[in-house]
Parts: sequence; structure tokens; C-alpha cells
Amino acid sequence: MAEQEGTGGVCAWSRTHQGKPRRTDAAKSKGGEKKDKQGRKRPGRKPLIVIGVVLLVIAIGAFIWWFVTRNQVSTDDAYTDGNAITIAPKVSGYVTQLNVNDNVYVHKGDLMVEIDRRDYAAQVDQARAQLGLAKAQLLSAQAQLDIARVQYPAQYEQARAQIETASANYARAQADYERQHGVDPRATTQRNIDTATDQQRVSHASVMSARAQLKTASLVPQQIRQAVAAVEARREQVAQAEAQLDTAQLNLAWCDMRAPSDGWVTRRNVQYGTFLQAGASLFSIVTPQMWVTANFKESQLTRMRPGDKVRISVDAYPKLELRGHVDSIQLGSGSRFSAFPAENATGNFVKIVQRVPVKIVIDSGLPGNRPLPLGLSVEPTVYLED
Repeated sequence: MAEQEGTGGVCAWSRTHQGKPRRTDAAKSKGGEKKDKQGRKRPGRKPLIVIGVVLLVIAIGAFIWWFVTRNQVSTDDAYTDGNAITIAPKVSGYVTQLNVNDNVYVHKGDLMVEIDRRDYAAQVDQARAQLGLAKAQLLSAQAQLDIARVQYPAQYEQARAQIETASANYARAQADYERQHGVDPRATTQRNIDTATDQQRVSHASVMSARAQLKTASLVPQQIRQAVAAVEARREQVAQAEAQLDTAQLNLAWCDMRAPSDGWVTRRNVQYGTFLQAGASLFSIVTPQMWVTANFKESQLTRMRPGDKVRISVDAYPKLELRGHVDSIQLGSGSRFSAFPAENATGNFVKIVQRVPVKIVIDSGLPGNRPLPLGLSVEPTVYLED
């Protein structure tokens, strides 16, 4: 009886489950992974959707980045630049006073270095004495010119008068000579004849001498021009003496070396008591005016124009942000103005992207109490206009 009940229970279970399909692995993984014919798992739709979303987000981000930066060009090949005035003496001598130190700020006109001035003061005195002597000689030459303008015409008139006097004497002597030789020898004496002959000869010689003196005295314009030339020569000597005095005074003034501009003293290599040679570099003064020299690629200059706004970041001060504008673009690449420019016409040519220096003037953002040294690395970003 029990066996029948057990057998009946089994049969009843069989009948109950014969019409129902058995659950398979595919049914268990509904919405998940599937197996191919060989039993390997295949990815479902969810990972593909995630990948598509990620790619879409990347594409949108790239588009936004391109849209925002399409009018911007930047470079890291840039540095701060400015004026560095080299200070060198114009005269030689010992340093008697030194008023500057490293990295101090000086104002225009401040006395920085003083050179021993005694030798140059003596040169000034000597040049002043030479000038006084030249002026005295000029006054003497001008006086000689005034005398010549009166003396030489008077000598000319005197020479003409002597000719007339000599001619009259000669005429009288000639008449006596002819009278003594024309009368009967018994009516005169040989002494009278000889006297008349001598007087005739002397008078003739006086006429010849007077004529020679007249020729000399007739050079009145030339003699006056000679006196004028002497005055001009003395005047030029005065000018030369004045120039020597100016040079001596300049040398004396150069003993005081004053600041040519406001700025900071850098690279000082002078000490108190040092003997300085003219032209030797003592130190440099970095002026407050500062700009940025950026070497952009030639392909970045297509739309760049002077006046474009620039944002500048400084590597040394990450929190410092400067604002400026493009001042000018150099008319030539850096390699063209280098010490040894490339000779592209010789050998095998390899094209290299050239860089062109661009001057960027800083408009705002410079800290007043913290100057930027020259040569700091910066990264400018130029905002190109549409």
C-alpha cells in the first residue's frame, strides 16, 4: 500500500512537470551575458552603451575645448626681457668713493662712483691758460690788422710821392748834364761837367729805386689779406683752445659717474680703491621697463597682429597673472639674425619650423614691491581677434 502511494506520488510529480519547460542557462542570464554555440560568454548591450557615452562625452569636450581655444595661440619659448644699461667709466683713475651695492635701487642722477679728479683738474687749468694765451694772440693779430689797413695804403702813397720827387730830381740833373756837355768847354770846368754827370746818374738810380718801392707798396690788398689771414689763424687757435678746455672739463665731469636712469644695480665688479680703465664694465642697471620676448612658430603668426591681448603666466610665480598686448613682430626669424645664419643654398636642405621673436608689452599685473628678473621663463597666450 505504501509502495503504491510512493509510486503514485512520483507519477503525480511527473505529470505535473511534463508540460513545463525546464529552465536553461540562457533563461538564467536574462539581460546579462549570453553563450555562443561553443559555450563562450558574449558581452551584452550595457558595456557598449557605456563606451558610446564615454566617446560622446570626449567628443563634446574636444569640441568645447576647440571652440574655446580656437582664437588662442601660446608658447613656452618665452622669457622676460628689458633694458640692461652697462656702466663703464670714460676716464681712468682710482675709485675714491663708491655709493652703490649689489641689487640696490638707484634714481636717475644719483652719484654712484667717484674717480680721483686731481689730474683732470690740473688739465682743466692748463687748457684754460692755453685759451687765455690764444685770446691774447688774437687781440694782437687784430691790432696788426687795423695797423695794416692804414699803414699799407700810406706806404703806397709815399712810394708814389717818392717817384715824383725822384723824377723831378732826375729831370733837373738831366738838364744840368745836357747844359754842361752842350756849352763850350772853355765856358765851364771839368769839375762842373763831372758833377752834372754824377748827379744825373744818382737821380736816375733814385727814380729806379722809387719805382721798385712803388711796386712793393702797390700790393696793398695782398698785404691786408695776409693780416686778415693771421687774425683768422689766431681765431682758430682760440677755438682749438676752447675745445681743449671743453674736453678737459668733460674729463673732469666724468670723474663723477651718475645713474643714467632709474633701476637696480646688478653684476657689480668694482671695489673702493680700484684703478679703473676707461671702457671697463663696472656693473649694469636694469630699468623698470619690462616686456616679454616670445618666440612663436611661424605657423602661429597667421592671424597675430599688433594690439592683440595677451595673458602671461610666470613659472617662478604661479599665482601671478600678467596682462599685456602684442607690441611688434620682428621682421625676421631668430636664425636669420643669429651669429651664424643657416646657408640653405648649400648641402641637403631640411625644412625646420622657424621661430619669430614677438615683443609683448606688459600692461598690468606687475607687483610694485617684487620686480621680475630678466630671463624668467613665462608662457604667454595671445587672444587672436576674429
